[in-house]
Amino acid sequence: MKVRPRHLIAALALAMLPITACAPGSSSTPQEKPAGTAAGCASPESLKVWSWRPEDVEAYKKIFAAYEEKNCVKVDFQAFKNTEYNQILTTGLTGSNGPDVVQARAYGALQPLIAGGNLTEITGKVEGLNSMDPTIVTGATGKADGKVYGVPFATQTMQVFYNKKIFKEEGIEVPKTWDDFMKANEKIKGSGMTPLAVGAKDAWMMPFIHDIFGSAEYGGKDFRDAVQSGKKTFTDDKYIKSIQNLKDLQGFMPKDVVGVSYTDAQVLFTNEQAAMFPGGSFELAFFQKQNPELDLGVFQVPVRDGSASSKPVSPAYADGNWAINAKSPKQEASLKLLQWMGTQEFGQMVADELKQFSPVEGVSFNDPVMKEIWDLYQANSAPYTLLVDFRYGTPSGTDLMGSGVQELFLDSKDASGVAQKVQDGVSQWFKPTS
Repeated sequence: MKVRPRHLIAALALAMLPITACAPGSSSTPQEKPAGTAAGCASPESLKVWSWRPEDVEAYKKIFAAYEEKNCVKVDFQAFKNTEYNQILTTGLTGSNGPDVVQARAYGALQPLIAGGNLTEITGKVEGLNSMDPTIVTGATGKADGKVYGVPFATQTMQVFYNKKIFKEEGIEVPKTWDDFMKANEKIKGSGMTPLAVGAKDAWMMPFIHDIFGSAEYGGKDFRDAVQSGKKTFTDDKYIKSIQNLKDLQGFMPKDVVGVSYTDAQVLFTNEQAAMFPGGSFELAFFQKQNPELDLGVFQVPVRDGSASSKPVSPAYADGNWAINAKSPKQEASLKLLQWMGTQEFGQMVADELKQFSPVEGVSFNDPVMKEIWDLYQANSAPYTLLVDFRYGTPSGTDLMGSGVQELFLDSKDASGVAQKVQDGVSQWFKPTS
């Protein structure tokens, strides 16, 4: 059995603690220009920007400093814990002391803020939106009125990260077929390591894992279109088979996987105790920061014989949007910031500093792993169906699949039962187009 070094665990534990954004310092005299603000700007206008990404605080300080250098503005960037953000944001948007610009969710999760009149419409006011993928802009669009309320900040892709060093040591090639993939899992497990770093304690990650291992199985975009038109449902045989894929792979995940958290799975992978991590492109910067020596590669899950799709895919979705608080007294300055967020300058900094795939046209990806991820996505993509289309009602498709997969792993439901649960749940509010 190979034993991997554990010197990173303490660093990881510290890094995963919530980070609190600090308020920008004030100048010592009225004549001094705050660091980062435009030359000749004696009294910069302050804009409060809220986010759910504490881990991005330092990067955004650098990004917004570039904007401050050219504008008489000081950006007060504040980040809150992801699991607490929605409630904090709701309170902030309905009160008098909320943010000016907010990081808002996408697709169905954006609609309550639109319906509540909490966001300012920006249709036709941000030039950069015109060149973005329409599917991504849909994540910033009102379902009822078709108007745009935000600037998408990232496209997230879904694939498998793998440790090149471990693969080399075990004599494993990147799998091209499902059989190759299963043999790789068997060999890694036989060496004493965990093949797949998965934590099922956090239900939100389970529909994510399902789509990585199941999108090609059920048919990706073709299946999504068939469900939208009423030609198929989530009880389709291929969809059931896609859920069964997870059960077939459970033996290669950590023992008692439903008791393993998402953070535990990250630690297993970055500490080189697991060979593969099925996850989103948003993991890359974190992995590289926690273990700079980690030799990373990525691949799309090979298709199983009989799958609806003949090629492997990278499911993807719009992560979220920058939007304007409708109650902000600084509408003009906030809109100007959003317009900058639609430019190549901002998009390139998002790619370089955050290792995120900006949807802005003309952005290049210099990190070799990012480029590999993007090339795979460009070659064969698919929508993350349950998030893109089935979060517009309650219960949401992702919530249903999340708890359903946990039940699958606990043997309280089989794959058919999970599929039926998803279908019964979304049928309470979803109506096909025909």
